[in-house]
Amino acid sequence: MIAMQTKLRWGVLSTANIGLTKVIPGMMRGQFTSVTAIASRDLARARQAASALGIATAYGSYEELLADSAIDAVYIPLPNHLHVPWAIKAAEAGKHVLCEKPLSLTVAEAETLLAVRARTGVKIGEAFMVNCHPQWQRVRALLDAGRIGELRAISGVFSYFDNDSANIRSKVEWGGGALMDIGCYLVHASRYAFRQEPRRVVGLIDRDPQMGIDRLTSALLDFPGGQAVFTCSTQLIPHQQIQILGSRGCITLEIPINALADRPARLFIDSSGDLRGSGIETETFPACDQYTLQGDAFARAVFEGAPVPVPLEDSIQNMAVIEAIFHSARSGQWEALPQ
Repeated sequence: MIAMQTKLRWGVLSTANIGLTKVIPGMMRGQFTSVTAIASRDLARARQAASALGIATAYGSYEELLADSAIDAVYIPLPNHLHVPWAIKAAEAGKHVLCEKPLSLTVAEAETLLAVRARTGVKIGEAFMVNCHPQWQRVRALLDAGRIGELRAISGVFSYFDNDSANIRSKVEWGGGALMDIGCYLVHASRYAFRQEPRRVVGLIDRDPQMGIDRLTSALLDFPGGQAVFTCSTQLIPHQQIQILGSRGCITLEIPINALADRPARLFIDSSGDLRGSGIETETFPACDQYTLQGDAFARAVFEGAPVPVPLEDSIQNMAVIEAIFHSARSGQWEALPQ
């Protein structure tokens, strides 16, 4: 455990765009976090990123960064198929690990990290930053208070357009495609809201004929308390929305996943059912950076010996649902999940 008055010192494996544009700038503004090193297999790229972001040290290999005793934790935004191998190497080097979603390609792969965590004693978490945003914490409070009655249904959409075959998200063998890249958020959000695991799922997938990735995926999740339905796509107009419906009300999140750091977030609560919208209440949350909040929450977990925002157990359950959706799409049948 690190003294609470210090900042958790982060190293970043790779110059991936999500890290350079979102996560690193966010963590560098954190109360309990600092980014002190970045690594790339191309030293010039690492130095360029370090210079642009004000990071003190650049390494030309991931191994060099992991050997740096001045680094406490590692953020991994590598391609999906490299998440678990480098998480293991980082943990064995004594570094706490925050890994981009999806944590792994399969349930079995994710489960290997349980033994690694137990053996090394480090924290390992998945980067579902939405858990740290005030709008989702408010959703949790509203549901717990029964604000919309009994939660019965969730509907979600998340899409963007990118048919570039060179993009790592277009490589099926690297865990590319809509369900792994963005559908994982909709699975996570459904489980977060219901606070349950689905009993069974059914999925329908349309694959790109050239790249093989799922470019349009829809799923129905059957929970003990209700149902969740969602569609995700890598070849539709950029759009995202989640609606959470109960027996006496509905919560709509305007921008549920990529909440903007430079403008307030809003959610809408409708307890009237008036189609004209006269009964809709709007709750507004001051502009904040959910990546800053995620970094600080992870750091506090390290300092205080507490669970990280999204621990391995949750990640494994999320991957089990994703895996079941893929299986269902192949079989054309409902896929049961262990209870």
